[in-house]
Amino acid sequence: MKVEFDEDTCIGMYQCVAEWDAFEKDKSAGKAVLEDAEEVEDGIFVREVPEDAELDAKFAARTCPVDAITIYDDDGEQLIP
Repeated sequence: MKVEFDEDTCIGMYQCVAEWDAFEKDKSAGKAVLEDAEEVEDGIFVREVPEDAELDAKFAARTCPVDAITIYDDDGEQLIP
């Protein structure tokens, strides 16, 4: 499973931070940060989701009010949103 985070879309509500510890607050930028992620294009960050964190990652994506977090399964199919 992979998570994709669109930093430009993020509005800094930090609801994802409460759901999954891979997200952290960057108060100076007013945005969340996806730890250990690779920037695949400008402002888009991707990382693998460990098996034991899949539920937390899904909750983080579901709680984002602006859909800045997208979850993909191992086949690349979009699961959330």
